[in-house]
Amino acid sequence: MKGYRGRFAPSPTGALHAGSLVAALASWLDARAHGGEWLVRIEDVDRPRCVPGADQEILRQLALCGLLPDAPPQWQSQRERLYQDALDRLAAAGAAYPCSCSRRDIALAWLAQGRARSRHGELVYPGTCRAGLHGREARAWRFRVTEGIVAWTDRRLGVQLQDVAAEVGDFVLKRGDGLFAYQLAVVVDDGEQGITHVVRGADLVDNTPRQVLLQRALGLPQPMYLHAPLVLGANGEKLSKQNGAQPLDLRDPRAALASAAATLGLALSRQGTVAEALGEAARAWRQRWP
Repeated sequence: MKGYRGRFAPSPTGALHAGSLVAALASWLDARAHGGEWLVRIEDVDRPRCVPGADQEILRQLALCGLLPDAPPQWQSQRERLYQDALDRLAAAGAAYPCSCSRRDIALAWLAQGRARSRHGELVYPGTCRAGLHGREARAWRFRVTEGIVAWTDRRLGVQLQDVAAEVGDFVLKRGDGLFAYQLAVVVDDGEQGITHVVRGADLVDNTPRQVLLQRALGLPQPMYLHAPLVLGANGEKLSKQNGAQPLDLRDPRAALASAAATLGLALSRQGTVAEALGEAARAWRQRWP
């Protein structure tokens, strides 16, 4: 596929585990199956959550699994000027505005209206500061969501629909602590790096409509999306460090890759070299996701 460029964008909150290897492998396979480039971006914009040295451990784990990027990795913490430039553009266009509300303010507003949390588990922003701060001090910046259904098509899950205004509301672009939010950073990064295809875990499906709105507002192309299956923990939820995910055991990288491939519906033998395993997986992926 001419011009294909994909990426894997882990957060350095710890070492890779079985679930994150599935996401890394899926994105690598899709790039290789389509003759494209594969990049690695360290999403360390949320600095308080980052673990010192985790970024280098992630890169080491990827290398052991034969998942080597086609260009030097980039770090979000070194790209904050790009995020501020994008926020300034949105603000100048009236698509972003300052907000003085704390989480408690939002919760009290919703309690007064007798409304429940959204299906995302968060309170939909009630639009308190949409018409101005009225003398209050700005804490964060929000994106002004327009009404209407956002429709997009996932390569695995099919047509997806979301009413972002009703289900999410005006979402944060820059937090009260001065850090840029994931939604803005990922859209700016994907646009600046020329990402054409995003392959990531299915837990991020609900984020995509917000990112599509930001892409439109910033005049950026919309990548094609594929949200891969998740590895589940013992509690039936996405495997994560919060529910007991352990760092990958890479004494046998081929076995780890075979397990990740199985989650993606690909059967690999556990014999041979890592390079042979990846070649076998890429051929199987090409047949499954042409």
